[in-house]
Amino acid sequence: MYKANKKHLQPLLISNVNDLPDKHRKRLEESWAGVFYQEFFCRMEEGAFAGLYAATPSRPNTAVNVLVGLEALKANFGWSDEELYDHFVFDVQVRYALGYRDLKEGEFDLRTLYNFRRRLSEYNLEKGKNLLQEAFARITDQQIIAFKVRTEQQRMDSTQIASNILDATRLELAVEAIQRLQRLLRETDQAKYAEVLTPYLKGDAGQFVYRIKGKQDTAEHLLAVGKVLSHLLDGMEADYQNEAVYQVMKRFFAENYQVSESKVEAKDPKELVSGSLQSLDDLEASFRQKGNRFYKGYVTNVSETCDPQNPVQLITQVQVAPNNVEDADLLIEGLADLQERTDLKTLYTDGGYGSPDVDEALNQAKVDLYQTAIRGKAPSTEKLNLADLIFELDENGKPLSVTCPQQQRGSVEASPSGYIAFLDGALCRACPFFADQRCRARRFKPDRNRFNWAFSQKEFLWAQRRKRFLQLKLRVTNPRTAVEATMRSVKHAFPASKLPVRGRFRIACMMSLAAAMINIRRIHAYLSEIKQKTASENVEVATPMLTLSSTFRSFWSLSLFSLFSKPCFSC
Repeated sequence: MYKANKKHLQPLLISNVNDLPDKHRKRLEESWAGVFYQEFFCRMEEGAFAGLYAATPSRPNTAVNVLVGLEALKANFGWSDEELYDHFVFDVQVRYALGYRDLKEGEFDLRTLYNFRRRLSEYNLEKGKNLLQEAFARITDQQIIAFKVRTEQQRMDSTQIASNILDATRLELAVEAIQRLQRLLRETDQAKYAEVLTPYLKGDAGQFVYRIKGKQDTAEHLLAVGKVLSHLLDGMEADYQNEAVYQVMKRFFAENYQVSESKVEAKDPKELVSGSLQSLDDLEASFRQKGNRFYKGYVTNVSETCDPQNPVQLITQVQVAPNNVEDADLLIEGLADLQERTDLKTLYTDGGYGSPDVDEALNQAKVDLYQTAIRGKAPSTEKLNLADLIFELDENGKPLSVTCPQQQRGSVEASPSGYIAFLDGALCRACPFFADQRCRARRFKPDRNRFNWAFSQKEFLWAQRRKRFLQLKLRVTNPRTAVEATMRSVKHAFPASKLPVRGRFRIACMMSLAAAMINIRRIHAYLSEIKQKTASENVEVATPMLTLSSTFRSFWSLSLFSLFSKPCFSC
């Protein structure tokens, strides 16, 4: 049964925290734990998690904000579950962050946290909602309002994330598939397939592969294992086709082998798609090559504010997808949520986020995209292109008129294939760009006194994006640059960018909470800076008074000394 946690709102009169010396208690309150409690723990809407629990009267749940808070701390510090539990039990700072002021409060078993994760996963499968991601969004929205963070300007970047999977070869995965199918078999079926399975059951898959040397030997074993897999899958289909293990192995076989005329052949590595299984335990992880590096896992896309007037910059959105998903697709996917929750008007990215679909989506959303690079071949500098023209746009972003580098202004009209810009023929004939054949404008056949320049909507949007790219290059500072530090911070707790979890859902949960903790650390740094600044200003104001006071005391002491030390002439 769901029950909200309100106990932390009524502090204990006698507690371990109250027993601390005043200076230590003050330091605890001003530490990250105090900011976490105020800006994360207290802002959490526990009611959003009520659907995870039974509606009938039963034993109350362990506090949801405590469990979510523990997950956030795990993502921040990179703790194992055992380390997390030890910190919860013994660490006063962690307990303070979770609303506990006494070591006797809030006892629960570690299995409760496992059950909570299972409920979150089942809810995600059933409803298609990640409650932890939604909690991050709600908390961040409240922080944006509380600290008056301007969200019109934002920057975006992505980073590769590896899940907790073995970097296995195809042969190793194939042998592991045979071993898992063998464990799925009933005793009678195990005896039936014992002869063909025995060579692959001596040790684990890694030990089997270790004994194989050379490409030729590997290819022969890969083919042999494929034949055994095909035989097993065909024989088991009638009785085991609804089993999850069987379905995974069937997918692996289909992606790595092909059967023609009852003959099994291993696919050439070049035929494998990037979305093929990289692990039998993580069905959504994909493969990607960037430059000379190879990645297996996921991509995390992060958006954050970047207005220079903001007191603190906050991460506003976290997206997770298989790493074969393009950055441009992630931008389009997250655009609606960003516009709904923030006042996004300008977005700064690298060159990977540009595409015709992105141009169209941003044009409809009235968001300007500034990129540090543009994909594709740069246009010739010797000839005029659309980016060299100045367009006057209507409220919907459609061109109304155009001005060329020679300051000739012409009208723009819509056409079936896009737009046509009409220019004065006499001025065009006298233009040096036309004389040198560096201009695309041509004589308009129905009216030879006019020249026209035809272009499509795709070309127009690309030209606008390129113009903003050129404008960004002229700036002294690039608003996007700092996002690189954010991408490092979001995965800093995980060595080699490898998370201790598997699956897109768990990766998304951990990355969202890691981003939430970055926001907490930034808010803590901002509040600490304000306190230090206030303290220094008070010292500056108080110093002259102290100096005057000490001067007055010195003068008064000197006066008294001179009074009582005068010689007596009457003696």
